[in-house]
Amino acid sequence: MTKQVLNFMWLKFFLLWRYFRFWSLINGIEAPENMPRCINNCYNLESFWRNWHASFNKWLVRYMYIPLGGTQTKLLNVWVIFTFVAVWHDLEWKLLSWAWLTCIFFIPEMIVKSTTNTLKVESSVGKFLYRELSAVAGAVTITCLMVANLVGFVIGSSGINWLLSKFLQKEGLPTLGGMFITFYVGTKLMFHISDAKKKHIHSR
Repeated sequence: MTKQVLNFMWLKFFLLWRYFRFWSLINGIEAPENMPRCINNCYNLESFWRNWHASFNKWLVRYMYIPLGGTQTKLLNVWVIFTFVAVWHDLEWKLLSWAWLTCIFFIPEMIVKSTTNTLKVESSVGKFLYRELSAVAGAVTITCLMVANLVGFVIGSSGINWLLSKFLQKEGLPTLGGMFITFYVGTKLMFHISDAKKKHIHSR
């Protein structure tokens, strides 16, 4: 359900912003693309937020993230920025819960990325394992993104216990497992699409 809502929201904003961008371009005004990438082709939080309302993202980077210290203090910056974004939407507890949950999910991703960027995997087995672990991480990330948005825009912070009880009970585990496998397969598909694009670019 949450995934469908996200897709609907993406399509709605995509059409709205594309429509007004079209008229801006007709009048000679270069307006930025706000949805440069489909959300179904984003398997980590960084790429998701970079491609969701991209012009606002650039504004946040320029006027908040960099002045706050940029990559040097990124683990602290995300708390300030997402709290600001929540208040920018509306001053509600459930939106603040969304912001803070997003930060809780985002920080491990940033730490793992910083660690893996220094790794050099050369063996075929190592590359295979790295790709599989990346797909698992992608599935976890998509699940976390759905949970954060479900809390922030539907059930609120008071519904977290209800959500956990539903999914962690015996009846809910098959659903949770099915979701995770679906996201895992979807992430693998995103990898293949990315590889195909890279091959196409290099073959030119």
